[in-house]
Amino acid sequence: MRYSQYRLKLRPGNPLVNALVIVLGALAIAASLVLGFFAFVVLGTVFIMFAAIVGIRLWWLNWRFGRRQTGDTSKPGAVSAELIEGEYRILRSEQRETLRPGRSQNT
Repeated sequence: MRYSQYRLKLRPGNPLVNALVIVLGALAIAASLVLGFFAFVVLGTVFIMFAAIVGIRLWWLNWRFGRRQTGDTSKPGAVSAELIEGEYRILRSEQRETLRPGRSQNT
């Protein structure tokens, strides 16, 4: 067996064409790297924004529902934020007439 049988026989051809192929190949590789970098940046940005939105939403839901549950069960004697306490008295209709806003009590 001769070694020359397995060796590829490539002719150099035109040197300008070879240089053009090398330049175009390098440009294609560079373009692929640049586009890949920008695709990575865009996908990374979308992922970070999605994670931030989900994180803020979960925090808000936890804050909203956690506040409701801690009304009066967490501490003995604690008052819920939705409960308003106060004193009142029932007035007769004559007393209501005199205590209306905009009217003096001497009338």
